[in-house]
Amino acid sequence: MNKKVLISIATGIMVIGVILFFLLRRSDLRSELQQSLNEQGNAVINQSQFLDEIKSFYADRDYLEVWFFNGSLSKAGDELIDKINEVKYDGLIPADYHLKQLTSYASKKDSDKVEFKSLSTEEKVNVELLLTDAFFQLASDLDKGKIDPVQLDSSWKFERPESVLNYTELLNAIASGSAVENEIEKIFPNSALYIKGRKAIKKLYEIKAKDTLTWELEEVSEAIEVGDKHPAIPSLRQRLIFWEFLSPYDGGDELLFDSTMWEGLKQYQEANGMKPDGVIGSLAAESLNHSPAQLIEVAAVNMERLRWLPEIDWQKEMILVNVANYQLDYLTNMDTTFSAKVIVGKEYNESPTFSAPMSYIVFSPYWNIPPSITKEEIIPAVQNNKNYLEEKNMEVVTASGDPVKASQVDWTLKDDEEFPFRVRQKPGGDNSLGRVKFMFPNKYNIYIHDTPARSLFQKETRALSHGCIRIENPDQFAKILLKDKSWTDDKIQGAMNQEVEEIVELDRRIPVVILYLTFWAEDDGRAHFRPDVYNRDKALLKALKQPRKSTVQET
Repeated sequence: MNKKVLISIATGIMVIGVILFFLLRRSDLRSELQQSLNEQGNAVINQSQFLDEIKSFYADRDYLEVWFFNGSLSKAGDELIDKINEVKYDGLIPADYHLKQLTSYASKKDSDKVEFKSLSTEEKVNVELLLTDAFFQLASDLDKGKIDPVQLDSSWKFERPESVLNYTELLNAIASGSAVENEIEKIFPNSALYIKGRKAIKKLYEIKAKDTLTWELEEVSEAIEVGDKHPAIPSLRQRLIFWEFLSPYDGGDELLFDSTMWEGLKQYQEANGMKPDGVIGSLAAESLNHSPAQLIEVAAVNMERLRWLPEIDWQKEMILVNVANYQLDYLTNMDTTFSAKVIVGKEYNESPTFSAPMSYIVFSPYWNIPPSITKEEIIPAVQNNKNYLEEKNMEVVTASGDPVKASQVDWTLKDDEEFPFRVRQKPGGDNSLGRVKFMFPNKYNIYIHDTPARSLFQKETRALSHGCIRIENPDQFAKILLKDKSWTDDKIQGAMNQEVEEIVELDRRIPVVILYLTFWAEDDGRAHFRPDVYNRDKALLKALKQPRKSTVQET
């Protein structure tokens, strides 16, 4: 036998030996995994809500590990730990995914990259199962949200989405070599708003890391105008510099609201959805009081709201109303082709968040006054002024719409008594619905309409209605929706100024999506924040920050 043959045989034996060595090492972990899951149970995950899925996953792969290879953490294991650290960009808390317990096993804990060396077989099994449970929990939270909106926000009327994802299939893809990041991204909400939001939060974390300012509350009880002096000016100036709306400069008197600061403030106001009047009022001061850490919390709340949303085809024609931004956008293929200011519900008549298809427009509409408004506002007004209905161009009708003389109606209503008639306002310029309304039938009796109170659109805070949404440029909106060229500007104006209402069916059903977002971001990661007019963020933030009740035993 020649030398080459001997070398080949020796090499082959060596390769077989190495393979057998690794197989024996892997089979050792396999055996421990099987015992841990089936015979004795594993204390670290015995209370996991995903225990059945975990057992089934490993049984189907003959208890072959995923997050270890040759006794060390695998590439997939490294990637998942990185992802757990990065869930803060989703507004989630890494500790909810066993990060503390996983780190307790690490041999190197004080660096960005934890390392796992010299672990016993039992410790490897524990880390393996903690990572698997973390994957399932993270997948669920990204897919449906950490918090159940039904238990927290009564105004959230969207149905909670039924998951169409199979988390085990995603995990199997990772086990077969797919990158963890690729499989996690499949779980993200299908809205570009979510990806943009993650980018903005990451940028905010970078800004936070460089933050050296003291973010004490600067109260402004009265408006501060250019030329005024105020103790809050130095701090507010520093914050405008921090957010790069001002360059550092020597302004002399620190307490003086000078013209340089005035210019920077106007830019800040415009970028943050305020009237750029250069006046420091309560709204501008409140906004400037928010530190990067606080803005990250606001962003986290809204990322959760995006996870709550059902599947929406964002490429379709749609009408999007952000109540917190007081704005309506008409979108086609995610491009905004029309925007308008809107007025939304007062704090005690909050506009709910939901979706319904718009199907028709009513020109020169009657306003059928809701029973609650009739009882609480109209009846007391008639009792005080018998000419009230005539002055407001209103009439009383039966349930079938037949007019009834107001003088023949008994307006003395007991507390528990229902009013037997309806009150409606006739078409005209003083009609509370204005001259047109846009209907997307829903059980909340919410619709979009015109208003005679045009001056209200100039206000910064426009939570002023009984719950419906008033739009600033209804004639332009109607023209866009009708599309038919026969609906000229003159024809639309004519339809809006009739003495009888006219119903026009649309030739398609357009989804109307009403959201409440106090944060969103642009493509470049630039963040937008709006005041929490309905005070909904606080409760959700508290729930998000609440540590999840541990389903695993501390190690």
